[in-house]
Amino acid sequence: MLTPLTLFKCLADETRLRCVALLHKEGRLCVCELTHALNLLQPKISRHLALMRQANLLLDSREGQWVYYQINPDLPAWAMTILDVTVVQADNEVKQQKDFARLQAMESRPGLSRCCG
Repeated sequence: MLTPLTLFKCLADETRLRCVALLHKEGRLCVCELTHALNLLQPKISRHLALMRQANLLLDSREGQWVYYQINPDLPAWAMTILDVTVVQADNEVKQQKDFARLQAMESRPGLSRCCG
């Protein structure tokens, strides 16, 4: 079960906050989309995603060669409220805006064409 302390620990790291902001906005993303958007290496992103999955903040699913992540839809209402407010504020940050722009500009996104190969 997600506790306030666990949620705030997850959001206190910039990389995790950037991932959560993109996931909140997009619904679900493949690891390759997150690495492209954040311009970081896959092992670093995967480590942060695993930590948030263990905290029950995120869910993952495998579809063929791709692993997708999404915010756990069964989070308590208080946690969703915190995420909603946090992501709205994060959207005002230049780094977040650049992350979203890189994601939108990504040429080979899962479902649109082949990526992560």
